[in-house]
This record gives sequence, structure tokens and C-alpha cells, in this order.
Amino acid sequence: MSALFGTYARSDLAFERGEGMRLFTADGEAYLDFAAGIGVNALGYAHPDLVAALKSQGERLWHVSNLYRIPEQERLAARLVEASFADRVFFANSGAEAVECAIKTVRRYFHATGAPERFEFITFTGSFHGRTLATIAAGGNAAFAEGFGPPVEGFVHAAPGDIDAVRALVGPRTAGILVEPIQGEGGVNLMPERFLEALRALCDEAGLLLVFDEVQCGCGRTGRFSAHEWTDATPDLMAIAKGIGGGFPLGACLATERVGQYMTPGSHGSTFGGNPLACAVGNAVLDRILAPGFLEHVDEAGRHLAWHLRQLAQRFPQHVVDVRGRGLIAGLKLVPNAREFVAELRRHRLLTVSASDNVLRLLPPLIVEKADIDEAADILADALGGLDADPSSAA
Repeated sequence: MSALFGTYARSDLAFERGEGMRLFTADGEAYLDFAAGIGVNALGYAHPDLVAALKSQGERLWHVSNLYRIPEQERLAARLVEASFADRVFFANSGAEAVECAIKTVRRYFHATGAPERFEFITFTGSFHGRTLATIAAGGNAAFAEGFGPPVEGFVHAAPGDIDAVRALVGPRTAGILVEPIQGEGGVNLMPERFLEALRALCDEAGLLLVFDEVQCGCGRTGRFSAHEWTDATPDLMAIAKGIGGGFPLGACLATERVGQYMTPGSHGSTFGGNPLACAVGNAVLDRILAPGFLEHVDEAGRHLAWHLRQLAQRFPQHVVDVRGRGLIAGLKLVPNAREFVAELRRHRLLTVSASDNVLRLLPPLIVEKADIDEAADILADALGGLDADPSSAA
């Protein structure tokens, strides 16, 4: 019996090393990775710049706590501000922590500005914001909340895309709106641009704060640094994680000065968040993602992937119901069970991940080349074709 908590339905696969787009088992079997640690390994595996940054910082200083100035943290914060709408940054270790900080920052803002009764958030069905008690309440998925007592108060849910339903939920306790521009775990659901812009307008009209959760869809994954940059909607706060650390635990809450100024000493904290090692790696990730031409490469690769997925939908209409996503966060809504199909793709040496709404999710490292996408598309075609040869697989 394993000494681990039984919280994961793990496959029997174990990997010994990675290089570029591929993971390798101990006996040398290579797997093409279109999951990237669930959107985390933005620069693939063993990227020389990340390895060099980790080694260099690791030989000098790992951790000192936020009792002291951390130059690498200050540099990373300044670069995130320059690349975004934000003026201030708080560093954490994960996406859930980044979202939690955003929730606290919104509530703190209204407390400090004379409206402490405003603490409630409007969030959306199908969303996923993390696994803390507050973030599972924000997501509203009953399956994630079951067995953990009463849900944390302060979250009401609307259907994505229905601005009238959102408007109807605004009341005297409403503080903000929390939304993923692309719902990752919820099924790679792309929020309509006009809907996000309408949320921004509603927040301005009602005096609310708009929070974007870009933990999965941000940090270059859509072909722009932030996914909301495809719209005219700019948030007051944004949570990021996953890709910003390139595989090292790192998250951040970004905020405007108007909102972030009220997070004063003692209002929030993190023992490990923003330590020298994490921020050295984060800076190395930004060196690549913000380099000239990198985001254009992601955009082009995303268009190439989308073309292949549309071809698969036309070729296998009995198995592919819908093609979703933007850039290198893509999804296929399937007729066969998506989890079982992920397992089938592993047998073809392609790594993917499922999502809600029976969606196959594709999150390759941002360094993916067209040849890698072509190879993945061929594997997908072989696996989808195999469903017709074995009708029981489509059940």
C-alpha cells in the first residue's frame, strides 16, 4: 500500500527524465507531451535557460523569507507590471493561493474604503479556481465541495455568457466578479469577447472589481501574454501561476494601485512565496516568453493546432462534437469517454488530459513546433480511427 494520500487516480506511468517536448520512462520509452504538467511546463523539459537559472541561484541562496528584500522578486514583479495592466504584485506558490489573494484583496479594498458589507463575488458555473475551501466555493462544483462541510460564504454563480443573469445577481453585498477568460478544467470554454467586455462595463457601472483567473490560460498560452488581451476588457486584479514558473511552484496576484494599496503589512503573507529560487526561475521564463517573436510563435502554433483539430472534427464527426480554445489551450469535445480516450492516447505515446464536459484537453509546452503538432494530429487520427474498429470503445 502506498504511503500517499489516495487523492489522485494515477496511471502506472512513471518518468525518469524529460527533454524538450518529450518525457522518457526509465526503460527509455518516449512520450510526446501535450499536457505539460497541466499547462505548467511552458518551456518544455530541461530547457537550458531554466536549468542554468536554477543551478546558478541554487548555489547562492534558496530561501530567506519575506522578512527581507529579495532582489530577484522585485525584478520579477517589475517585469510583470511592465507586461500587464498591473501596478503591484504579490507572489504565492500556486494558482489557488493567487486566487485566494485576489479574493482577500477585493474584500480588503471595500473594507478600507468604507463598504465592509461588500464581500460577495459573482462567479460562473463550470469554473475552477483551486482546491482551498474558498476557491472550491468560488468554483461552485458540488463534487469538489462534497464532504468538506458548509461552503465558504460569499459566492453566487451565474451561467457564462449571460450578462443579464449576472446583472440580476448584483446586490448591496456584491464586491466583485471572478472569471476565467478561458475555462480550462471546465471544458476549455472560451468566454465571448463581448461578454468579458460587458462584465467590465457592469463593474464600472456598479462600482465592482473585476478579477480574471488566468492561472491556466495566461502567461503566453493564447499567443498574448494575458488571455484577456484579445479583448478590450482589462481587470482590476489577475491571478497567474502554472506557466510563470515553468515547472517550479510559483503563482502571483496582480493588481492596480487603486486596489492593491490597501494590502498593508500584516494583511497577507506567504512563507515561501516569491523566494529567491522561485523568482530566479520565473525571470528565466519571462526571458523566453517576452523575447521578440516568442508569442507570435505561440499564436502561429495555436492556429496550426486548431486547423488540425478542425480537420479531425470533419474526418470523425461521429466522435468529435466540438473544437474549442485559443492558442495552445485547445479542446475536443468527444463522444467517447474523454478519460478513457486519454488512456488510449497514452498507449499511442501521446500525453493529454481530460476536462469537464467530456473534453480532451491539449496543453503542449509553448515551445511546440509544427512538426510536433503534425505528429500529435496523426496519433489522434489513429486513435479516433481505432474507435470505429472497436465499437465498444465509443461507449
